[in-house]
Amino acid sequence: MGTPRPPVTDDSYPPAPGWASASGAPPIADTELGPTGRPRRHVPEPGPVTAHGPAKIVAMCNQKGGVGKTTSTINLGAALAECGRRVLLVDLDPQGALSAGLGVAHHELDLTVHNLLVEPRVSTDEVLLRTHVENLDLLPSNIDLSAAEIQLVSEVGREQALGRALYPVLDRYDYVLVDCQPSLGLLTVNALACADSVLIPMECEFFSLRGLALLNDTVAKVRDRLNPRLVVAGILVTMFDSRTLHGREVMSRVVEVFGDLVYDNVINRTVKFPETSVAGEPIITWAPNSAGAESYRGLAREVIHRTGR
Repeated sequence: MGTPRPPVTDDSYPPAPGWASASGAPPIADTELGPTGRPRRHVPEPGPVTAHGPAKIVAMCNQKGGVGKTTSTINLGAALAECGRRVLLVDLDPQGALSAGLGVAHHELDLTVHNLLVEPRVSTDEVLLRTHVENLDLLPSNIDLSAAEIQLVSEVGREQALGRALYPVLDRYDYVLVDCQPSLGLLTVNALACADSVLIPMECEFFSLRGLALLNDTVAKVRDRLNPRLVVAGILVTMFDSRTLHGREVMSRVVEVFGDLVYDNVINRTVKFPETSVAGEPIITWAPNSAGAESYRGLAREVIHRTGR
């Protein structure tokens, strides 16, 4: 017999009250049970936007890789854009997966986020790319960004480099989604230092749940030392398979510990997401009638409702 899997009852998880969360959203009425096992809260359809900006900056962050963070950044951005919001995606990962996922030949680019961070003379408009999705723009990245952490170490205000680059364009957008690299280094700290909130994609798996404690510590330190307005916008459960006992156990524990921070919309495992990565399109446009597309549309409605945008 193999080693038994540890139960999902570890006391080391941070208690929900320790997480600063966004507040001020209007109450939501409970209706039928959702995939989280609790009553699904009714979220109204978002109304039209008559004016854009200033943008809410959301850091898509998890130090664990392979949790669907980049996929969620692309598809949440596309779903928000479908709702008439102007969205800017920022690729802050040297692997450039966000850029590649939108069909950008990022290895051939002369100007990327790296130039914005280390070269003051480069403007954001010089790096900005329009995507094929209406209302969705991109600041791309490639392997050059891996040198930025070393180059920024000796700079004054190195944690604010990304914020300085984004500030001139915030009035054009309703949301800026920053796809962070799977680590808690200087680039991720830059995203947290300028963000209004953190959205945490989390694979419905035991070790992903344990890793939230470390991320909570980092968020708390950034809030205390660099960015007092930083809050946790919510936790998005990804790669969920309701057929497995482990998946259901982890889901139950996440909801028990983090409560209302967990979004009602859950992203289930599906073969559609790898297909969209190859196609270089969001699932919203590649398979608009799929369950995955509907999940991200529901998530976009929750995000708009919580932020009041």
